[in-house]
Amino acid sequence: MAVNPERRAFLKLAAGGAIGAAAAGAAYALKDPARGLYLDLTRPHFGSPIENPIGREVLYNGIELPSPWPPFRRELDRDVSFPPYLTRPPDVIPIDVGRQLFVDEFLIEECELDRASHAASYIEGNPVLQPATLWERKPEEQRPGVAPSPTAMPFSDGVWFDPESHQLKMWYTGGYNGRTCLAVSDDGVTWTRPMLDVVPGTNIVFDRLRDSSTVWLDHEERNPLMRYKMMVFLQSGRRLHRYVSPDGVHWHPAGFGGPSGDRSTFFFNAFRKVWVYNIRESQELQRYVGRHRRYIEARDFCTLTPWTNDEATAWVAADELDRPRVDMRVPPELYNLDCVAYESVLLGLFTIFYGDPPGREKPNQLEVGFSRDGFHWSRPSRAPFIGVSEHRGDWNWANVQSAGGCCLVMGDRLYFYVSGRAGVPGTGEPGVCSTGLATLRRDGFVSLDAPPEPMPRRPGIVSRPRSITTRPVRFTGSSAFVNVDLDGGELRAEVLDRGGRVLEPFSAAHSVPVRQDSTCAAVNWSGASLGDLTGQDVRFRFYLERGRLYSFWVSPTERGESRGYVAAGGPAFAGPIDTSGG
Repeated sequence: MAVNPERRAFLKLAAGGAIGAAAAGAAYALKDPARGLYLDLTRPHFGSPIENPIGREVLYNGIELPSPWPPFRRELDRDVSFPPYLTRPPDVIPIDVGRQLFVDEFLIEECELDRASHAASYIEGNPVLQPATLWERKPEEQRPGVAPSPTAMPFSDGVWFDPESHQLKMWYTGGYNGRTCLAVSDDGVTWTRPMLDVVPGTNIVFDRLRDSSTVWLDHEERNPLMRYKMMVFLQSGRRLHRYVSPDGVHWHPAGFGGPSGDRSTFFFNAFRKVWVYNIRESQELQRYVGRHRRYIEARDFCTLTPWTNDEATAWVAADELDRPRVDMRVPPELYNLDCVAYESVLLGLFTIFYGDPPGREKPNQLEVGFSRDGFHWSRPSRAPFIGVSEHRGDWNWANVQSAGGCCLVMGDRLYFYVSGRAGVPGTGEPGVCSTGLATLRRDGFVSLDAPPEPMPRRPGIVSRPRSITTRPVRFTGSSAFVNVDLDGGELRAEVLDRGGRVLEPFSAAHSVPVRQDSTCAAVNWSGASLGDLTGQDVRFRFYLERGRLYSFWVSPTERGESRGYVAAGGPAFAGPIDTSGG
């Protein structure tokens, strides 16, 4: 009986170890003789089970999930939908996890401020990685009659900060539909290619032809042999293949999933400790919404048996608020979705497909969305978050897409790595495919703004700063912080009881004004300690004059750590959670 290449590779790697059930998608065991470690794929390896009342799952933010979960839907339409937690928020919102972002109405009871959405900005000097090696510029597999497309770009793949090596690591496609390669960086701008031993003398870490792939650095993994996870859509199949690795370089097969389209990905929902398989659905199967996503989740990465189409629920699609390009007028579709836990929300980067224009590779670009239950999405803006260039010859004239892990926290900025294609004008070919970098202020997706007064105030008229008041919240910390940008103005805060009465001495009159631009500014009251209100149901009210408020949170210490998730990490963090503060 013939043995497929993936199974043969696994048998070779498993020499000297134990092998369990070998059915498709079942469990394996693998031994690393040099370290005396067993990779046992029959057991879960991350996190303890979520502790909830019997029959209920209540999330970190007070949202109670209905049963069954996830909601099952066979198909989608283009109607605009809103997350149920926005119309029926919890009576009290716990805010111990992460910076509290104003990306939707979840936290807000009353607001006199203006809401503004912000896009990331490309840095000068892009692209930061472009094809340079023989295997990137001229892959062995060349499509007949088609000009080469030199490629060094993440096709999801992943960009992560590894606290063990204290380096940024980027997995990317080397050569169009080629192999998976690894680059490293100390500053996120200058990238080098380490010479490794998978294919000696190259930086190739996965020597099989692939389409889309996702790499995940699993900080919660207890078995060091499984620290990295990868799912790959191979050119030779129609499903996702799972791999695990101790170092992101040497990969071991770990089964495969069910039917999948070629742009399928996965992510870890750190809030619920579940792996989510984010499956591309073909437009041929549902023409009204076109490309969209199906969803299936599992507590353990390796033991989910291959799913069927009937088991994967219809998840998310483009809707009526996604407007066509004026030069094409084709209803947009959802081409891809990469997700990650960021502070107190699930961040989603939506690749929107606008059609295939004649004479140009598809002008996909990125929009942004947020979820608080891991399934339903709010998308505050449908403007491009990271867009394509409209200038022929630019590295990103076509097909901008996101990287797995979505973003890194680099000081006061978020770094977003994206793929871009130069295209070949007059054709639909990709041309040179490279990697670019766009940045955004930390938490800077949405702000609540108090702009300067448009006209001088009339003599004798005293105007008060505009304010935002939260819903009832509960916390266990002792120090309040805000992310605020002030244009010669100031921010003051007060704390109210659940009924809306000011709790002295936490009044605006006793609030020490914040007057600087800071992504981590302390909020204090004269003669008062916020820790005295631990465990009580309270509301915060922020008064803002000439500035922008991005987020607030209550920290357990004066350092300002948020205890929230930091996406793909960053140099200030030893793991997936902010325990260091400002």
